[in-house]
Amino acid sequence: MRVVIMGCGRVGAGLAQRLSNEGHEVTILDTNSFAFQRLLPQFSGRRLVGSGTDDRVLIDAGIEKADCFIALASGDNRNILASEKAKEVYGVRNVVTRVRDPLRAELFERLGLKTFSPTSFGIDLAHTALFEAAGGQ
Repeated sequence: MRVVIMGCGRVGAGLAQRLSNEGHEVTILDTNSFAFQRLLPQFSGRRLVGSGTDDRVLIDAGIEKADCFIALASGDNRNILASEKAKEVYGVRNVVTRVRDPLRAELFERLGLKTFSPTSFGIDLAHTALFEAAGGQ
């Protein structure tokens, strides 16, 4: 599978490493070349400096032949814009977008983007941990 990942933070680097280890063809983008230091030395994918909202960068990343695109940058607006471009302009069929704001994640999910909100997951985990610590009270 050909995968383009936007954002080489902890999640992006970890996902890129895992997919690469599984044998997928991975290209990871970040606006800051320093971010690529999060990747392990044996990472076999491509590293590309640039923004996933820039058409030239997306084309250089191979977006036109990508099976999947996942937006994991720090900003919701960039993630949504890049994901919409990948889906609507370049026809990538499997597009996933991290949206930190749960309300916006729900809205954009209804508009056709596959989203996930780490904030929602965090709330659920905190709630579970709280009641486990309190003995189920």
